[in-house]
Amino acid sequence: MTIQELTVVKANGDQVLFSVEKLRESMRRSGADKQIIEKVIDEIAPQLFEGITTKKIYQLAFNLLKKGSKSTASRYKLKKALMEIGPSGFPFERFVAELFRKKGYKTQTSIIVQGACVTHEIDVIATTESEQFMIECKYHSLAGKLTDVKVPLYIHSRFRDVLAKWKANTKINTKELSGWIVTNTRFSDDALQYGKCADLHLLGWDYPMGKGIKDIIDEHKVYPITCLTGLTKAEKEQILAKEIVFCDDLSKNKQLLFSIGLSEKRINGLETEINNLREVHSN
Repeated sequence: MTIQELTVVKANGDQVLFSVEKLRESMRRSGADKQIIEKVIDEIAPQLFEGITTKKIYQLAFNLLKKGSKSTASRYKLKKALMEIGPSGFPFERFVAELFRKKGYKTQTSIIVQGACVTHEIDVIATTESEQFMIECKYHSLAGKLTDVKVPLYIHSRFRDVLAKWKANTKINTKELSGWIVTNTRFSDDALQYGKCADLHLLGWDYPMGKGIKDIIDEHKVYPITCLTGLTKAEKEQILAKEIVFCDDLSKNKQLLFSIGLSEKRINGLETEINNLREVHSN
């Protein structure tokens, strides 16, 4: 049996044929060059077996990439890193707000807004001179967890209540007013269908194709501190507790790193890893 004939188990329990091309592409996106990619595949291949989980394959690839380049490994674990910025979900709201700021919007988080019928706490409001968005964030800490149709159904009803109030406001009713749902994983097929039908904007890990969260991160270099390989889980939790979510913010706060017990040598290593993350890679 060749490795292409092996069945692997995804995080949601689905069984699919192993795709060496998908593994190759995920490493290419992380910035690994062709030589490293083929070396990793050659080392992983003998360790694969029928029914292996995609989580196990990811861990094997991550460990091998980390030996060669910490920054490449950091980019490779980006999806997992987004799941580690919880568990409250608040850092994810800050992360989403930053994504929209990078795209030119002014943003506010956790805002109480009066609707036509009731008040609503909105995760993020993003505005420009011509647009205003109500953005709800759906954070998941488990791989394979889909944002299902119940979410857009619920958010759509809230947005309609807020929209009615916004349309009555002469200061903003000339703007394009839109409702958004952002998740760090994926949407179910029903959720996507309802979103299109209800004219809600959906943004997920890889949706819309070529314009998903992973693409925005690559474009604007908005990396969460949880992707860094030079920090332990406990250290990341301490930093997140200080409401520092992004690598760029961390690199400006050397004193915080000293305060949680990092040595000068480790701090210098982190600075190198963060700087390398910002580099543009093309293969």
